[in-house]
Amino acid sequence: MRPDYRLNYHLMGEYGWINDPNGFVQYKGHYHLFYQHYPYLPEWGPMHWGHAVSRDLIKWEYRPIALAPDESYDAGGCFSGSAIEKDGLLHLIYTGHVVTGPDASNDYRQTQNLAVSDDGVRFRKHAGNPVIGLPQIPAGASRKDFRDPKVFERNGMYYVVLGSNDGQGNGQILLYRSGDLVDWTYVGVMAKSGGEMGDNWECPDFFSIGGTDFLMFSPQRMPSQGRDYWNLHSTVYMRGRWDEQTGAFHSEGYAPMDQGFDFYAPQSALDDRGRRIVIGWMDMWESDMPTQKGHQWAGAMTLPREMIVRDGQVRFRPVEEIESYRGEFFELRGVELEGEAPLETAGDSYELEAVFDAGEAERFGLKLRVGGGEETVLSYSPREGVFTFDRNRSGIGPGGVRETEIPLRDGKLKLRAFVDRSSLEVFLQDGEKVMTARIYPGSGSLGIAAFSEGKSKLEALRKWDIR
Repeated sequence: MRPDYRLNYHLMGEYGWINDPNGFVQYKGHYHLFYQHYPYLPEWGPMHWGHAVSRDLIKWEYRPIALAPDESYDAGGCFSGSAIEKDGLLHLIYTGHVVTGPDASNDYRQTQNLAVSDDGVRFRKHAGNPVIGLPQIPAGASRKDFRDPKVFERNGMYYVVLGSNDGQGNGQILLYRSGDLVDWTYVGVMAKSGGEMGDNWECPDFFSIGGTDFLMFSPQRMPSQGRDYWNLHSTVYMRGRWDEQTGAFHSEGYAPMDQGFDFYAPQSALDDRGRRIVIGWMDMWESDMPTQKGHQWAGAMTLPREMIVRDGQVRFRPVEEIESYRGEFFELRGVELEGEAPLETAGDSYELEAVFDAGEAERFGLKLRVGGGEETVLSYSPREGVFTFDRNRSGIGPGGVRETEIPLRDGKLKLRAFVDRSSLEVFLQDGEKVMTARIYPGSGSLGIAAFSEGKSKLEALRKWDIR
């Protein structure tokens, strides 16, 4: 397996393919993250659950495969799901996928199943699986797309949200209730598209931050809206109020989780510090993944990010544990910019913070992973109030441009970027927006430059290599 493009401080599989994060939970002093995994080839295949554990969300250790497709109800794959601790045991609830005809992309059925462990490593599947079967799919819901259970507890009862659609082109989320994680009762449709949010909803998650309820999910084939939702599939959060009696979620609106290229199927966990931590798959379906060819691996997870509500606004920030991995330091202050200014630092694995004063500039920003005609360009237009992420010259991977509107604060833009060999995550204005992408530049493309069309000022720049 080739090491080029292998990430330094993000979780990947040891070998083969990974996609959705699953079963994200803190259990017996460790963070556990499972993931959709095909361990034999760097391509999607019958899904297994890979497994890694960490004490700090940054350094991960692999554990044996947790689930494999070896029963009649999951023979086509152990699809996505979640984890919860009950009576000291770790319970996984997941979708069993079964192919029912010659067209695997259309002929299938899906049920929800349970597996239990007393050590968090070895899991036994429940003898009575499936625990939510085909007869429990309500009338008017898809008979096929019925997947990705996320379990949570509220007032002594367990609930699970499930991704679905109405068979008429509208995604929806179904809600079930249980007293013991085994016997489940259908409650109702928790939320549903009005026609503008994709034809199927995947990987739902429900949680509260402070007094606000959130519903997070991944709508498939969601049409673009202005500068948002330009990927094949998207991820959004709704904020509002959940009615525990009826099961309905009363939404006050929705917004993208990430405005970049490569963020999908995120899952959240509440840790013992009270943080709501979100981690997503850092790739996108039907997008070219260069490491599939000759490298023998594909797929990675984002840097875990804390989701917070400050002054009524949702923000995302990298977990603070990443700061323990900071190495060599570089700093600039008060640099007047007009034109392009290469910096006297470089690298392919680092954290960078920059504060720009827009001044009179038409456009300003940074160029990362510069060299050999390659560059990844992060720029801001004060006139439009738009930040742009341009990876058209980022290397051998897919190109493209993503934009997002974000206002200056007192004429200034703050960004925090995390570069890790073949990935880039950019947090804008203290996490008001985030843009994530995979990039595949050559190993010699290590340069960093600041630039400005017209006069602006780089008030401060700090960079730490990540060990």
